[in-house]
Amino acid sequence: MTVDPQAGRVPEERSGGGVSRPSAITVRIVGTGLIGASIGLALSRRGFRVLLSDPSPTARALTADLGGGVVDDDTPCDVVFVAAPPDVAAAVVAEQLKRWPSAVVADVASVKQRIVDEVAASVDADHLRRYVGTHPMAGRERSGAVAARADLFEGRTWVVCPQDGTDPDSVALVQDLAHATGAAVVTMPADEHDAAVAVVSHLPQLAASAVASQLRELPDEAIVLSGGGIRDVTRIAESDPMLWTQILAGNASSVAPVLQRVVAQLNSVARSLQQLATDESAAPGSRGEVARLISDGQVGHARIPGKHGAAPATYATVIVPIPDEPGAFARLFNDVGDAGINLEDLRMEHGVGAPVGLVELSVLPAVVDRLRDVLEDKGWNVHA
Repeated sequence: MTVDPQAGRVPEERSGGGVSRPSAITVRIVGTGLIGASIGLALSRRGFRVLLSDPSPTARALTADLGGGVVDDDTPCDVVFVAAPPDVAAAVVAEQLKRWPSAVVADVASVKQRIVDEVAASVDADHLRRYVGTHPMAGRERSGAVAARADLFEGRTWVVCPQDGTDPDSVALVQDLAHATGAAVVTMPADEHDAAVAVVSHLPQLAASAVASQLRELPDEAIVLSGGGIRDVTRIAESDPMLWTQILAGNASSVAPVLQRVVAQLNSVARSLQQLATDESAAPGSRGEVARLISDGQVGHARIPGKHGAAPATYATVIVPIPDEPGAFARLFNDVGDAGINLEDLRMEHGVGAPVGLVELSVLPAVVDRLRDVLEDKGWNVHA
């Protein structure tokens, strides 16, 4: 049985050991914060019937007003997505498994193994077969239903973590619904998921917060020097402290050793820099220690997948000063379009007190000369 992502329909029934399904899927969202409300918006837009439950009447009413479903605590459903905080997700999953004995129940918390273990300790084997742990790797710095978006999962990875005893039909149904939101579905065991996100998600949050915390006591005249580097590193430092405390505590066994490795690297570099600051002649190998960390970082960065999960690609960068005025971006993008060139990435940096910004356009190296020629012909100053 597969879900038609356009119509919210199931073309045919599956028989056998799986969970029986009607021809139309009803999805319940329990927890209408950013992720839950966004799931509701995405599935409602694709024609699924979505029911909304949340302890907060305001949150569920707001999600309904935004078009994410209808408020309903009593109607039976086929699939339940539990979008509760990580520290209570397992209890809510167990409650929903018992309340809806024919429904598939999936959670969307960003830690998995701990929740799997707690659910397994709370329900019997028959209930457990209908539980599917998942993690949509999407989010925003803002939280709550007011920040929800129907396209939040478009092109984002949605990890599904079935256990050995999970019903295959239940897994397939959850995967189909994740696909229906526009996500790219990846399947892996819960423990492997937790080890992976410790490095690619949880460590970056800690690093961003640690760096941003150094800005608290910096004099104003130093803060105004902030440029693209500090903005890039600290972008996610605005995240919700309560939520991230729950996430990190839930994945502590995976995060702690990663953080210890990073601390060891930084301590080694700190010792080398202190030696250089004290007496350069008495610090053999110190520069090599610093260079090694930067070099290892280059190697690691090169492994990050490129667009759409493809192999990493090397882009050329064209820098264009752009006036800080209405319509300037539109003119620049139109001129790039006139060149028939696809932008691979872009970023913008404002200079302190300057009436212009610097737009960095990343393109394939083969087209950089053509892009520069076209933009210069259109009157732009271009640096490649």
